[in-house]
Amino acid sequence: MERWRGFISSVPLHSGMPHVVTSPCVNHKYQECVAVCPVEAFRELDTYLVIDPDECIDCGACIPECPVEAIFPDTEVPAGEEAWIDRNAEEAADAPVAEGDSPVLGD
Repeated sequence: MERWRGFISSVPLHSGMPHVVTSPCVNHKYQECVAVCPVEAFRELDTYLVIDPDECIDCGACIPECPVEAIFPDTEVPAGEEAWIDRNAEEAADAPVAEGDSPVLGD
């Protein structure tokens, strides 16, 4: 039983997360990605957006729309940004759905 528990705890939180918002979004919160998302995958926090892995359908429509190039497939997250994979999943759970009408924080 202990060996089984050890295996479970070593599994990533969401190993099949399609897309991830990374640190370039912080203090910008552009809304173009929200506007093109065909499902309600984006969640809004105070200074950035995250993607809910349970909602994202892996269409990729958001990637070219991000002016700060903050969105990546989970398999292509840049070095140093890997923590954002779990961060998106964890923070999306309690964040409200992004409606696309929040002000941009900065350019």
